[in-house]
Amino acid sequence: MIIVLEQKISEEKKAHIREFLEKRGYRVREIVGEVETIFGAVGTPGMDLREVELLDGVSKVVPITRPYKLASRELKREDTVVSVGPVKIGGNRVAVIAGPCGIESRQQIFDVAEAVSRAGAVILRGGAFKPRTSPYAFQGLGEEGLRYMKEAGEAFGLPITSEITSPAYVDMMREYVDAFQIGARNMQNFELLKAVGAAGLPVILKRGLAATIEEWLMAAEYLMAHGTDHVVLCERGIRTFERYTRNTLDLSAIPVVKKLSHLPVIVDPSHATGLRAKVPPMGLAAVAAGADGLMVEVHTDPDNALSDGPQSLFPEQFEKLMRDIQALTPVLGKSIEHIPRKKEPVELHSSAKTSGMDRAAFQGVHGAYSEEALKRYFREEYEPAACRSFRDVFEEVASGASHFGIIPVENSLAGVINENLDLLLRYPACRVVGETEIRIIHSLIAKPGTQISDVKKVYSHPQGLAQCEEFLDSLPGVQRIPFFDTAGAVAHVAEITDPQAAAIAGSAAADYYGLEVLKEGIETNPRNYTRFYVITREEHADSVVDISKAARVIMVFSTPDEPGALFKCLKILAENGMNMKKLESRPIHGKPWEYMFFIESEIPDVKSCSTACEQLREVSVDFRVLGMVEGVR
Repeated sequence: MIIVLEQKISEEKKAHIREFLEKRGYRVREIVGEVETIFGAVGTPGMDLREVELLDGVSKVVPITRPYKLASRELKREDTVVSVGPVKIGGNRVAVIAGPCGIESRQQIFDVAEAVSRAGAVILRGGAFKPRTSPYAFQGLGEEGLRYMKEAGEAFGLPITSEITSPAYVDMMREYVDAFQIGARNMQNFELLKAVGAAGLPVILKRGLAATIEEWLMAAEYLMAHGTDHVVLCERGIRTFERYTRNTLDLSAIPVVKKLSHLPVIVDPSHATGLRAKVPPMGLAAVAAGADGLMVEVHTDPDNALSDGPQSLFPEQFEKLMRDIQALTPVLGKSIEHIPRKKEPVELHSSAKTSGMDRAAFQGVHGAYSEEALKRYFREEYEPAACRSFRDVFEEVASGASHFGIIPVENSLAGVINENLDLLLRYPACRVVGETEIRIIHSLIAKPGTQISDVKKVYSHPQGLAQCEEFLDSLPGVQRIPFFDTAGAVAHVAEITDPQAAAIAGSAAADYYGLEVLKEGIETNPRNYTRFYVITREEHADSVVDISKAARVIMVFSTPDEPGALFKCLKILAENGMNMKKLESRPIHGKPWEYMFFIESEIPDVKSCSTACEQLREVSVDFRVLGMVEGVR
């Protein structure tokens, strides 16, 4: 049952309710949501629910109708995000787990770990105990293999996961792995589920060979009922009459399970298809269907692998898959999970606030698209700090009041945001250290109970109004009122008493200010994306960006007033193999008709970039590197 507690309930009343339930044989889990706090009480004793409703501090009691209680979305409406070491699985991220089917040697697992880490995987997988159909097939290296994989994971900064096949291995394996994996053949090995659940570590639970969705969720219930709340469901294909692939990948299970359960769902396209050529397209299809991650088999020499070589990707195939996922995720409103960098202690600017190390600044009010981009990039690592203007974001960062700032630099429809390019030049203490992009999905937002036919005034930023012109044209007589910010328009509508007022902004703003989305996706062109830079103070930049992994450099310079001056600069980039991605000119303040050239360029390697920068300094004027980024998040 679900016991919804009264708001501002005292700890004494809460303890009394818990004690009442536990004495009657229930297991009680407290779940704190954004709006309410509940107790999930699970057990088999029969009791009249009215007895619980009468307890002091109880708002209402709701029975759970599903046979799986703790895994049910009836119990917990918000998505669960599972932590595996520093990695988060669930929410708006796509986490990629990769590694060989079986650990064959220390050298093999180190080679694969290096390859998948470089490509962007965040968890290393590998089998030490291999349940095989044939008793004569390679069965794994056992504890020796786990020891090798733990060394490899530590060497490349990756948490590790491996399959457990017997309850007897729990105590030994928990010394090595960050997450247990329950294989398809053991999904209904209930004694194993009990033992692994009691260990308390995260668990990746694969769907059985011919298991129904309900049987799969009931297996998750075993794990949760015996101690762990950190369960990741893994769809890996089911056995059908079809023989062209190893299994039949049931992608329809992803949205079904996400509706039934709050647990994250990942997909194993390697075991599903059994053929490496089929793994990338089915992996991308899984992400498009809503998967929270992938588990992919990768081997440096798959033709000679001791197990599942035909379905294992070569490192270069895996690297291409990661780039394709990176291109796909912004369309879905997600981003690829990265292992967070440890925040190293640094000396702050003299005017900095101590709390600034935990803050990241954005322009707008809460619910703004910039805040959405900030949360996608930083996850839960930093507290969002709202700023009135873009200049205020730079001030926050330059003063040390915020450790990071996030600023939009380009929209796919409206073009470059020149104000922020100019501010990068005016604040030399700030450096670009990251990049992210989001899809802009506009919604018509009003007070609860409002109908679209009631709306006579629409507030939004001028760009928001322009980007929804076709929709607004369909509302005859509606007044379009420019506002300084999209989310600010929502806040304004929430404050005023005008029942005819509405705003155009992202749906996150509606949630934040308690309003209602009347219609989502009202933008004229759905190919509407905004790209953001992440900035920090210059002295912090080296601890954020690993130059050896930098993918792009941002630089500015002016040129002498002579023929071919800009050509000489661009030729240097070409000769050093640097692919220019953007070129913008900006007027130099105080020097009429003179310009700075703003360039973004890909970096083939550190040496080429360094050589190009030195040569550019010689032929240009006021050359500066504004920053480097490792890739788009």
